Order: sequence, then C-alpha cells, then structure tokens
Amino acid sequence: MAKICYAFLLLILMAPGARAQDAPRPTETVKLLVPYLESAPTVDGMLEDWKDYAFNDGLWDINRLRHTFWYDDGRRNRLTDHGDEPHPTDDLQARYYIAWDDTHLYFGAEVQDNVNDVDGGNDVPRSWYLKDSICFFVEAPRDEAPEWFGQGDNAFCFVIDGTYPDHGAWWRHGAPGEAYLEEQIPDDAVEYALRFNPWGTGEADFVLEARVNMATTLGVSDNRWQNPVIGDVYGLEIVHCDPDGGDYGGHFMIYGTGDDDATWGRMILTGPQRPIERRDS
Repeated sequence: MAKICYAFLLLILMAPGARAQDAPRPTETVKLLVPYLESAPTVDGMLEDWKDYAFNDGLWDINRLRHTFWYDDGRRNRLTDHGDEPHPTDDLQARYYIAWDDTHLYFGAEVQDNVNDVDGGNDVPRSWYLKDSICFFVEAPRDEAPEWFGQGDNAFCFVIDGTYPDHGAWWRHGAPGEAYLEEQIPDDAVEYALRFNPWGTGEADFVLEARVNMATTLGVSDNRWQNPVIGDVYGLEIVHCDPDGGDYGGHFMIYGTGDDDATWGRMILTGPQRPIERRDS
C-alpha cells in the first residue's frame, strides 16, 4: 500500500499539467553572481583548483532551507523518515559551487550524507529523482514567462553512483516547440567525477565535479542562446535528491520551487573573482 501511495504522489509531482497548482510561486527571486574561470580546471573530483574562484553561498541543510522565502513547509523541501535516521542536521548537508568560462558551465558539490542510495527506478534511465542525485536546473537565457521545461529550460542531473552508469549524467530539457525531452547528456558535452568519503568521515559523503558544454546543450534547447558574456542572466535552481532507501524520498530545492522556471533564481554571469584573503591583524 505504501508503495502505491508513493507512486501516486510521484505521478502527481512529475505530471506537467499538475505543476502550475502544485508549487506556490514565490513573489521574489534570488540574485546569484556566478564568476568566470580564467583557467579551466581538471575534472577529477578535486575542487581545490577552482572552488575559491566559483560561486558558493555556504552550507545548506534543512534548517537553513526552512528560513528561505521559497521553502514550502516541508512539502517539497523535506527529509524522509525510513527508520533509524539521524538528526535532520546530520541527514544531508552540502555546499554547491558554480562557475563558467567561454564554453562550459562548471558544477561542484561537497556533500555529507548518511546513506548512498542509487537503487530506485533502475529500470527507467530518466529516474534520477528516485536516486541520490544533484540536478542543476538552468534556463538560458532567462525570461519572465513561466514555463515547465519548455524552450530554454535544462536540467543537468548527476546520479551519485560510482559505477558511472549510462544514465548517470542526464539531461531533461525543452526545445523550440517541445517540452520534457529526456536523454543522456551527450558524451562530448559532459565530464564529471565523483569522489567518495573524501574527508574520512563517512562512506556516503562525496564530492561531485562536472562541466557541461553550453553550445551543445543550451544552444540546442533554445536557438536564442548566444555565446556567454559578462552580464548575461540565466535562471538557476538546484534540486538535491536524497531517497535514503525509499521509493520516493526527500530532497532540497534551492533557489526555486520546482519546474516552473519563473521561480528560479537569477544567475548573473560576472567576471573573475579573487579568493577571500585574510587581513593582517
């Protein structure tokens, strides 16, 4: 019976026609300043060569989320109790990193998690939302029209599976006249790496590092997309899924409320930033 209820909930959440009513639209959006990288990093699961030059607004956990204006009182931003779970603060927490250069978007995450769960929906390649995964929703260029994975909308989703399955780097997107297209990110458009237990504190902890070619993804999703320049505005939302052994589990939604791209944050492409420097006392 529980599995039937979870499946019914999932159908409601994933059905395009239900989204307009499903998630309340916030009355404001965040502004995120995402820096340019002057040197392309090596994608090896080590963020040290670029994370100080990237956008990062600190540690996210469920307590921080509950004080944001897009939080929905645990309806979508939530952790799931499947028994023997730790304190909510220790269930999931992460720092996210984002940057760009002339050809790529760069995504990174440093995550503390109590369970690595990539078993859900293995017979359906697009079912990243049933697995431990981090998905970066990008609208490029951003516009004011509310759309649900229509033209210009992209989701670059990375399943936290160290076997690197074919569906491990997934692309949900729109295109002119089409919506909710589902496919692997083309091999020539993506590089990503995972590193588990990076701090020696837990087998489920991990680092994600990825880069995605913009012309062969964003340019396909929207023919209005042009090569990026400083000052361009994209849309951005992060969805971090954490099933913890259930059919459909918890997740963080950061900078937006779901598939409605009008709720996503304003990702402003900026010039390079310098690392934070300590001052002399």
